[in-house]
Amino acid sequence: MIKNIIIVDDHQLFLDGLVSLLSRHKDINIIKATTSINSAFDAIKKSKPHLVISDISMPKMNGIEFISKLKKTHPSLKIMVLSMFANLHSYKNIDAYLLKETSEDELIFAINEVVKNNKKYLKIAENKEENINLYQSNILLTIREKEIIKLIINEFNTTEISEKLFISKHTVMTHRKNIFFKLEVTNIAGLTKKAFYLGIV
Repeated sequence: MIKNIIIVDDHQLFLDGLVSLLSRHKDINIIKATTSINSAFDAIKKSKPHLVISDISMPKMNGIEFISKLKKTHPSLKIMVLSMFANLHSYKNIDAYLLKETSEDELIFAINEVVKNNKKYLKIAENKEENINLYQSNILLTIREKEIIKLIINEFNTTEISEKLFISKHTVMTHRKNIFFKLEVTNIAGLTKKAFYLGIV
């Protein structure tokens, strides 16, 4: 069985490596490999692949939103997540979950389990401290909040952010408070770490 696959990941180097690895297998056909979620949506609509391989930390739309949207429009489509995170709060809509450090043999095995055997393959870590609760609704950030996060990390103060975005200082402070609440952080160091984890910066 030829397995038709689309890959979407915002790290070009990783994407190229994955394409090179999977291309060595004659029963795998890579329809599209892209860093763009919009491009992935277009390719999925046109080609109807068996499997989509995605990350969960991507700009513009995080992988969880991407997967949720895919499952609504293509409920039979199989979804595999390759991630740097050891665990998720929920595996809803996901057919396979592996770390990016997984071996080639395990990756191919997982692809076959999902596409050919119609089984789930979830590599779940036992250390719950490594969980990233990306499914929590309160972690979804607005475009404005993401803009402010980037400015805060780049050491812009409240006045500078206000002037740059043409909004009041009070509005900046409100956004800042909401950001810290949503990301469950208390200082700039924590914000920076979480923002990198989520692919915001």
